[in-house]
Amino acid sequence: MTVATDVVDSVDPTESDKSAGTANGKTPLIVMLLVAATFVVILNETIMINAMPRLMIDFDVTARTAQWLSSVFMLTMAAVIPITGWFLQRVSTRTAFTVAMVTFGTGTALAGLAPTFEVLLGARGIQAAGTAVMMPLLMTTLMQVVPEQDRGRVMGNVTLAISVAPALGPAISGLILQLGSWRLIFAFVLPVAAGVTVFGLRHLKNVGETKVGPVSWISVALAGFGFAALVYGLSEIGARSGGQLSVIIGIGVVLVAAFVAYQLRLQSSGSPLLDLRTLKHRNYTVTLVLMAVALMAFLGSMILLPLYLQDIRGLSAVQTGLLVMPGGIAMGVLGPRVGRIYDLKGARPLVIPGAIVMVASLGALSRIQADTPYALILAAHVVLMVSLAAIFTPVFTLGLGDLTPELYSHGSSLLGTLQQVAGAVGTAALIVILTNRSANLAEHGSAPDAAFVGGLQWAFIAGAVLGVIVVALSLLLPPKREGAPVGVHH
Repeated sequence: MTVATDVVDSVDPTESDKSAGTANGKTPLIVMLLVAATFVVILNETIMINAMPRLMIDFDVTARTAQWLSSVFMLTMAAVIPITGWFLQRVSTRTAFTVAMVTFGTGTALAGLAPTFEVLLGARGIQAAGTAVMMPLLMTTLMQVVPEQDRGRVMGNVTLAISVAPALGPAISGLILQLGSWRLIFAFVLPVAAGVTVFGLRHLKNVGETKVGPVSWISVALAGFGFAALVYGLSEIGARSGGQLSVIIGIGVVLVAAFVAYQLRLQSSGSPLLDLRTLKHRNYTVTLVLMAVALMAFLGSMILLPLYLQDIRGLSAVQTGLLVMPGGIAMGVLGPRVGRIYDLKGARPLVIPGAIVMVASLGALSRIQADTPYALILAAHVVLMVSLAAIFTPVFTLGLGDLTPELYSHGSSLLGTLQQVAGAVGTAALIVILTNRSANLAEHGSAPDAAFVGGLQWAFIAGAVLGVIVVALSLLLPPKREGAPVGVHH
């Protein structure tokens, strides 16, 4: 395989950005630009939640159909992210940024003008395709331009963006909808995205080298259809018949297994779409599994709370968004501080207590009742998000830092893919527990609300059990070893 260096406007990460950006304790400009762009695109993952009732009226669709505006975003992410590891090695930083933001902007403009629901649905998919490229691009670039001793602090700033954006989405859309049509949401996002794109292209430099190599279209098809089918099937548990979902999930599992087998075969020729040699790095593999289990507990639990607040307590989507927003903001604000501690002390002093507090907060939520004071719910949720801040920043930093530079893009891609799958698995598992326990209580004479709360308690207990697994996995993390170079295995 030949390697072509992008000479024009390219930057050696060992010289320019590393020395100018982080030697004085500042985050490199290229990372700040990508964080800003990532914040804008991730914001859109949750920004449509409050617009569902108006969309149902305007397009005359059911709530289940309208929910596809969120589902198609998730499915597109699941299908596209596995491809990004290969893509980011074949194009320059500026090209990847341009593709991501132009794709996202096109989807945003089309969504704002959509004459039919089908067009709006397609536009959301286009938005998601741009978002799917941006996250791995940010992670890969960060690993290339930030020296190891400073990565925790910079990764903390990334955590701020990716945790605060989803928390702000429902609240921002709720405020915009007070002014008029749901189309104003896209009218608000489009100029912001355009401004970030123009500013980014004026200042963004290419980082590292690009490789020349063929694309495996068989791999693209297997990844796209396999991960989309798997995530869709898991996300629909509780809403569709078991027979239908078993077939969809089964197809997804078979296609993903075929994708993995084909990647292992392609590794001998050096051109897999997703390089699984990342899993030969111990610390990366441990953090990958730890993050997957933590995400199952976290994202599954985050589905439960809005269900309770809206179905049992009667809160609106806007009120629910405002209640859970402080937790997301707390997680984001703590990200940089957690990152600095990681740079000094390593992962274990953060992740182990964080995992223990995660179990405690999910245990507290498992005691929830139909009349639990909102202040207690808010406190438990904020504590949960703070504990996750102590887990995710060190895990991302340690895991990717264990890889060799040529595997950064593939490692970022695999992390992003696993996020989608783990979120779907965790949500499906906790929804099944909630549904089955509630049905059992209802059969034995419990009132509907009491049965729902009983199911909710069991689901949160299941989340706490997953948290116990996270505690056990955190004990496998290595102690900090000062001065260990990237790619050294402990």
